[in-house]
Amino acid sequence: MTDLQIIDLVVGEGKEAVKGALITTQYRGFLADGSPFDSSYDRGQPFQCVIGTGRVIKGWDQGIMGMQVGGKRKLLVPAALAYGERKMGDKIPANSDLCFEIELLEVLTRDQ
Repeated sequence: MTDLQIIDLVVGEGKEAVKGALITTQYRGFLADGSPFDSSYDRGQPFQCVIGTGRVIKGWDQGIMGMQVGGKRKLLVPAALAYGERKMGDKIPANSDLCFEIELLEVLTRDQ
């Protein structure tokens, strides 16, 4: 896999994720073989990050932009847009393509 693939499972109708927005998501992450490596649902707490500014993997920065609150998206992220040659913890080997199922709960921008 060389390109990011974005699959809208549910198209949201709320505020759109734009560069620099603080977003709140619930997500599950899987390796290419389907084995899970992370889940905000399992932790019982949504994940917040600023989008489009390099604070998360490039696949998220690119794949969440334009998504609207209430939406659910599947991102198929090639290793080059994930962690590349870096191994992450015990669960993500180097050069891993990753799959995320993401639910966008909230978008906050500076004008609020």
